[in-house]
Amino acid sequence: MKRLHLAFLATLLLPTLLWLASDTLAPEPFTYFSFRSVFMQYSGVIAIAVMSVAMLLALRSRWLESLLGGLDKMYRLHKWLGIAALVVAVLHWWWATGTKWMVGWGWLVRPARKPVAGETLGAVEGWLRSQRGIAEAVGEWAFYAAVVLIVLALVKRFPYHWFARTHKWIALAYLALAYHTVVLTKFAYWSQPVGWLVAALLIGGSVAALLSLGGRIGAGHKVQGHIAALTEYPGVHVLEAAIQLEDGWRGHAPGQFAFVTSDTREGAHPYTIASAWNPAERRLVFIAKALGDHTRRLRDTLKIGMPVTVEGPYGCFDFEDAQPRQIWVGAGIGITPFIARMKQHAATPDARAIDLFHPTADFDQSAIDHLTADAEAAGVRLHLLVDARDGRLNGERIRAAVPDWASASIWFCGPPRFGEALRADFVAHGLPPDRFHQELFEMR
Repeated sequence: MKRLHLAFLATLLLPTLLWLASDTLAPEPFTYFSFRSVFMQYSGVIAIAVMSVAMLLALRSRWLESLLGGLDKMYRLHKWLGIAALVVAVLHWWWATGTKWMVGWGWLVRPARKPVAGETLGAVEGWLRSQRGIAEAVGEWAFYAAVVLIVLALVKRFPYHWFARTHKWIALAYLALAYHTVVLTKFAYWSQPVGWLVAALLIGGSVAALLSLGGRIGAGHKVQGHIAALTEYPGVHVLEAAIQLEDGWRGHAPGQFAFVTSDTREGAHPYTIASAWNPAERRLVFIAKALGDHTRRLRDTLKIGMPVTVEGPYGCFDFEDAQPRQIWVGAGIGITPFIARMKQHAATPDARAIDLFHPTADFDQSAIDHLTADAEAAGVRLHLLVDARDGRLNGERIRAAVPDWASASIWFCGPPRFGEALRADFVAHGLPPDRFHQELFEMR
């Protein structure tokens, strides 16, 4: 998470520092309208910079993924930047539109514009000046559209398939706001570092927007396949699907995930891969729990032989570290990446001691039998806790079961708040924060 915080702060601070090197928030003389003029420029630069970085993150770049620690972390940063863009854009809009309202209401008196003696404009600056009215109108309507789309993305009750369809239209709003920015940014900025940064971000963000609108995001990582087997575990409301892939899958590490499309109207959904990779078989296993409308319908909609598209793999939850012991916590459906790792570990064992804690509210004997067999084959010590029978898992119970926990790394996948509570507990007891690894499996 430290990398995410640093990346978020850098996205805000770098354009701020470059802007302050070119302008000031304390103009002379300091009046409402003189401050409004510079604040409009500053807030416009920050809003478009934040939106541009968010657009670039949406490309699912492998390079950015490794830099930020996984696609799950990239999407968390994407969400933070979306919220930041919303806040800054609202402030920018209010100083623009609210001022006009207050002038109309008679609360403010706009100062008369003084003509600049001998002012001559170049061809480019003159053309930009001629576009100001159009750019202001385009920017205002694009702002309204972006606000609606961002708010819908943040509302978890808004159905995922509608979110997937509507969210890409932010790219169209972004292109309109890019035009608004080019026209209305102070012309002198373009010959200074702040202008160079904004120009670079506008180019990158516009390319990302066009790729998104063209459906090209992740196109190079997609492989076709079909459903080869389906296994249902009704006690835990889980459906296991085995997918036979065509050529093109480059392999994956246990703990990674992929986007799977079985219905183009529904769009792609992310699932953790629950199998080790065998290039001779070219088969992936995914486990889905009935947690929402889409996953509840899978048992009725998925059929053996049905064609699917798989995009990936993504994620850096790969169990790679130098610790002699690992503690795994797979809460509920968060057990999935550990199943894949145990299957790989059974095929290529090492001397590392591993304890797997699986707290669950549901119980299915067949699913537990499979999990127990995987753990035995991999030499992993399994700790099964059924909530109604064994109570809740916490840091104290883990430390009691694993006395030498201080030499271990902890790998957690499950409900985010549970993971955050465990992290805080172990860090308070002396575990270095970088030894607690948590999958942030939320794509919105």
